[in-house]
Amino acid sequence: MDDIHDLPALALAWHRNGRAVAIATVVQTWGSAPRPVGSQLIIDGDGGMEGSVSGGCVEGAVIVEALEALSDGTPRVLEFGVSDDEAFAVGLACGGEIKILIEPVGTALPLPVVEKLVAARLQGQPVAYVADLQGGAPQIMQMSAYPERFRLDRSGIEPDGRYFVGVHNPPLRMIIVGAVHIAQFLAPMARSCGFQTVLVDPRSAFGAEQRFPGETIIEYWPDEAILALKPDTRTAIVTLTHDPKLDDPAIMTALRADVFYLGCLGSTRTHAKRITRLQAAGFGTEDIARIHAPVGLDIGGRQPAEIAVSVMAEVITALRAAK
Repeated sequence: MDDIHDLPALALAWHRNGRAVAIATVVQTWGSAPRPVGSQLIIDGDGGMEGSVSGGCVEGAVIVEALEALSDGTPRVLEFGVSDDEAFAVGLACGGEIKILIEPVGTALPLPVVEKLVAARLQGQPVAYVADLQGGAPQIMQMSAYPERFRLDRSGIEPDGRYFVGVHNPPLRMIIVGAVHIAQFLAPMARSCGFQTVLVDPRSAFGAEQRFPGETIIEYWPDEAILALKPDTRTAIVTLTHDPKLDDPAIMTALRADVFYLGCLGSTRTHAKRITRLQAAGFGTEDIARIHAPVGLDIGGRQPAEIAVSVMAEVITALRAAK
């Protein structure tokens, strides 16, 4: 979710503080909709709100409907057309349509369901929030029920038109080992693709703030840093130092974790030597086969920015590829 706040958690907090609250969710879009499916807006009984379901085009109407839903405790499914003029005002080329589900917390949206969703998000567990658009009780389901939706981070209405599946994946992360020139391009590129980025380099001269303004930089040895960051199935790790003293401990730690991508800078010859060292450390063929090396897709690039593009392309390919 790209909202400023964890909106389900904020809605739960409002409810526990005695505020009536409803959650509005974009469940379907057509054309140039201002906000993607899954975007949320929470509204309290006084009309206070956080989040967004459009660029401001329909929020007023949604708040009115939400207040009515809070009064009678029933959900609502609303459809809005976004005119070309409204779309242009929020930065789109043309209009579109959006469908929005409004659910009052504690009635149409039972409190245990919200608590289960918030707890799963807090623990970094991928779960699906499934709403019955025909009025049935919502429920929380596991990733295995909708593997394609989770793989693509794609919330939406099922083909039967009845159920909306809201995908709640843990955040994407990229741990970059080595604050080198390539990393200066890769880190902002990863952020623009939705990744939380962390740079790891114990050499303070490399990880200087002026070289990486605004980046999170950890000056620990890579294996210690990676262990502390607790990488998971939504984590990509890229090693760029080209120094076995730094890269090898990071790679070994990453191979013991369930990261979805591990890419390592170095030529074919360098990687062959790396394999020998990993085998001597007890890693088998299947472990070593997880490493993408030489790192990045072969797009013929040689400049640091081009290598960063190739790495980012390979990371996205690994993330979205069918298992």
